[in-house]
Amino acid sequence: MASNQQTRPGIGELAKDSASGRIGVVMGEIGGRVQMRPVRGGREWDAMPGGVVALSAREELSARLAARNGNSRVEL
Repeated sequence: MASNQQTRPGIGELAKDSASGRIGVVMGEIGGRVQMRPVRGGREWDAMPGGVVALSAREELSARLAARNGNSRVEL
């Protein structure tokens, strides 16, 4: 049975905060807000649950590629 309802991305999944346009990893939910972190790490931000949406295949590929390219520039 197909459903037209979209489910919000789960913890650890890439998602888009439609209010800010930022893409990040869903870290959890606290106080009615979704905690998101930038793909390459950094400070978390709060997003409204209704504004957190799954990425299109193109957006996800682009975000993962950008993270991989950024990590390759870091000297270990």
